[in-house]
Amino acid sequence: MNNKLPQYPAYKPSGVDWLGEIPEHWDAVSLGSIMELKSDKNHPDFEVLSVYREYGVIKKDSRDDNHNATSLDTSNYKAVEPGDLVVNKMKAWQGSMGISAYKGIVSPAYITCKVNAEKIHPDYLHQLLRSNLYIGEYNRLSYGVRVGQWDMHYEDFKHITTTIPPKEEQIAIAKFIDTKTALIDQAIGIKEKQIELLKERRQILIHRAVTRGVGSLSGAGSLSGTGSLSGVGSLSGVETTNTRLKESGVEWIGEIPEHWEVKKLKYILKSQGRIGFKGYTTSDLVEKEDGALTLGATHLDWDGNIDISQPVYISWRKYYESPEIMVSKNDIIIVQRGSTCGKVALIRHDLGPTTINPSLVLLKEIKANADYIFLGIKVVLKGILNLVSTTAIPMLSQFQINNIEVPIPPINEQKSIVMQVEIVTKRIATAISLKEQEIEKLKEYKASLINEVVTGKIKV
Repeated sequence: MNNKLPQYPAYKPSGVDWLGEIPEHWDAVSLGSIMELKSDKNHPDFEVLSVYREYGVIKKDSRDDNHNATSLDTSNYKAVEPGDLVVNKMKAWQGSMGISAYKGIVSPAYITCKVNAEKIHPDYLHQLLRSNLYIGEYNRLSYGVRVGQWDMHYEDFKHITTTIPPKEEQIAIAKFIDTKTALIDQAIGIKEKQIELLKERRQILIHRAVTRGVGSLSGAGSLSGTGSLSGVGSLSGVETTNTRLKESGVEWIGEIPEHWEVKKLKYILKSQGRIGFKGYTTSDLVEKEDGALTLGATHLDWDGNIDISQPVYISWRKYYESPEIMVSKNDIIIVQRGSTCGKVALIRHDLGPTTINPSLVLLKEIKANADYIFLGIKVVLKGILNLVSTTAIPMLSQFQINNIEVPIPPINEQKSIVMQVEIVTKRIATAISLKEQEIEKLKEYKASLINEVVTGKIKV
């Protein structure tokens, strides 16, 4: 028990090990004793609701990130009244359930229950059933062929033990949690905003370095908890702060040092994608031992990192018939089409036999510092993507990629810019990491607080 916060005068065993002791005047009963299963259908005119792990029951059209399609015929959907419990039984192990504040209908695959309103305050039960302690029990009771398709049956769910304080205490607990979690969420929101500002600052500094040179980072200011950036000015004797500037001729590049050039990618590298008979079908996919690693859009993130924790392999025949798209260290890959069009990454390590799928374009034989060209492409792509993002399916043609214009300083400045950007981004990455750790601790505290309050370990 938590000895730092107030507790109830006396406790008793709850009857289940995972719940532990509960206040002596609370009841421990099965969920089935405070609710009954319902399946009220044929209300196609009711508003469609959905269940989110993070929020509970919401109006489906209130968010644009819900990609579960609503059936054209909703007569089979289940009706829900305010105060009813709705459980996504296939994601209960993630905490995807909640007490509804709305009247509407939900997927026929969900569990819907009418809760005994005389015994139970809905806000208390909402917090209790979504607490980490209970989610652990749903996890134990859910089963299936794969994790993503685990199912929890109502017959198991209804036997879960729940704690029932007197009604007035339930109300007090719900209010206490709302107040405390609102403050914690506010603190988390502030730190998330700080992270976004740090990321924006990183992009500004990279843009400045790529278009003005390393000297432009002198006096760049400081980052909270990371020290000053003002001392990271020039390296290798390169200083461009006082260098005369000229118009680059490219809107999203702006002015550049007078002695720099602007070149199209086709003059400094070769680009290639999968074309013609060297296409790509699911029949070409094989097990690891039978083929080569194949990179696709899902293996890139927006920071330029490559994640091959979920690798895909293509047959040796298909790999060897396309030598022009064999991936090597210091090559650059760009996502050419789709919702992640414009992601770009530099191959920093030898990945072994590796190729690309049709969503990517490979840039090879780079006649410049590969790290610098990677940074330059990331900077100028932002402007180009504003033009292609208006289409139904955003796409960068190979012609467009070949004609991307990037500022090209002398090779010694390219290397210095890369070194400076690495110094600055490492400091910003450290600051972001610290903020993320603080957010994680706040979330852990929030979950722990809810667990202890709803189960009576802390008195409110």
